[in-house]
Amino acid sequence: MKKITVIFSVVLMLAVSVEKASAQYYFYDNKYYDSPLTFEIGGSIGAMNCLTDLGGNKGVGKKFVKDLNLGKTSVAGSISLSAMYNYMFAVRLEATFGKVSAEDKVLKKVAPSTAGRYERNLSFKSKITDFMLGLEIHPLYIINRYDDDNDKEPPLFSPYLLAGVGFFSFKPQAKLAGKWVDLQPLSTEGQGFAEYPDRKPYKLNQINIPIGLGVKYDVGRSLSLRAEFVYRKLNTDYLDDVSSQYYADPTLYANYFTGAKLTNALLLNNRQYELDPGHSYNTQDERGNPKNKDAFFTFNLKVGYTFGRPKITR
Repeated sequence: MKKITVIFSVVLMLAVSVEKASAQYYFYDNKYYDSPLTFEIGGSIGAMNCLTDLGGNKGVGKKFVKDLNLGKTSVAGSISLSAMYNYMFAVRLEATFGKVSAEDKVLKKVAPSTAGRYERNLSFKSKITDFMLGLEIHPLYIINRYDDDNDKEPPLFSPYLLAGVGFFSFKPQAKLAGKWVDLQPLSTEGQGFAEYPDRKPYKLNQINIPIGLGVKYDVGRSLSLRAEFVYRKLNTDYLDDVSSQYYADPTLYANYFTGAKLTNALLLNNRQYELDPGHSYNTQDERGNPKNKDAFFTFNLKVGYTFGRPKITR
């Protein structure tokens, strides 16, 4: 039994030695073996903005970035954990925190060109908490092989694509008499009213589809830097609490609400009176555009710490 144990120990030691001898050195630090699977924890700081029915740029409202108002950009941050396989693919779990906002008042200087968007006078803000499970694809490492079988040096920069699924929470609010009021419970477009069966209450926790691109730079064995843009395609048009084309009939609110809730709903569903006290409430005035879903996006600078490469022992 003792002889078998000795023989087994010798074979095991030889196997380990052969495996290490055949393993690649990590190409940035010959004190470590390379590993097909590495892990990274990271954090980021950057900017967040949104595309909704409110605010925007001059004109009657355009699609995508043509209607972006950069002045409403706010600070965002994230923390993440990812696992990378052979530098080609990475699976990432990330939590992002930020805020979005928009207001029609930003269109004051171009009011004549906005076809009533400025006069609509609606606004909102919302905190955003987003969790993403994403897949990174690094094409340079897929197209080329950087190992002992060729003389190619690995790239210092690695551009990549990102896609996945996200789950986010939001809570649109508007400022009234100096206080921030939650908009979703007020059914500002008659959501949930029997008179509007097609206007359903919206949920404050929903799924989104993140799509992005970035570039990664390995500073050394453990440290990496990134610049990354991620666009979140939403399945809701109520990020800003505005979607339906026309206003709800204000006489219906008393059938559903009372007290302060009724007062807030009447004051916040249509705010044209604030700019024009003599404005006559018309349910055929345009409030939103239900044809286009809302979206929010981030641009972040990231720092990551990589681990999982075995150290060479001699």
